[in-house]
Amino acid sequence: MKQHLWILELTCRLYVWSKIWVYGIGKIMGGQFHRVGNLPEEIAKTPIADVGSFDLAWTFFGFSTGYIWFIGISQILGGGLLLFNKTKIIGVTILIPILLNIIVVDAFFEISGGAMLSAILYFLMCCYILYYNKKQLIEAVKKILEIATISRTKKARWIGYGLSILAVGLLTVVEVFLINWVGR
Repeated sequence: MKQHLWILELTCRLYVWSKIWVYGIGKIMGGQFHRVGNLPEEIAKTPIADVGSFDLAWTFFGFSTGYIWFIGISQILGGGLLLFNKTKIIGVTILIPILLNIIVVDAFFEISGGAMLSAILYFLMCCYILYYNKKQLIEAVKKILEIATISRTKKARWIGYGLSILAVGLLTVVEVFLINWVGR
């Protein structure tokens, strides 16, 4: 039985990699989104209030080359990390937020029922990869959450809280100054 579960996990990894890789490369190569300078004529002539949700979303996402490259490279990297046992969990943690965003955008901007179902399938496969590797994941989370206990006196704790609150106030002033200096 355990052998079948390993084969299922490997199948999920390879399947998600192959699909996400194609989407990532497609974004970078210009196969997704309405890009600046390459906007379909009928959309360019339509008042923004009359543009459908799909075309509005595709135009918005296509406006920034940097955003397209960020998402495309994130998909390629996350998918590529699924290919190796040592990096598959990192790959899944990169892909899950991307896939959730795709599902939400597909649902609320009426992108495509088929595209949304595909994203849900990839998401569920990533969840299975996490489930299959739950022992290692639990150990990693435990290790991350280990906090060294340092005994402090009550006075030292109150001084620490007070200094932290002052630091938050100072950082807020610096942030507001920088926002006003750079411009909203």
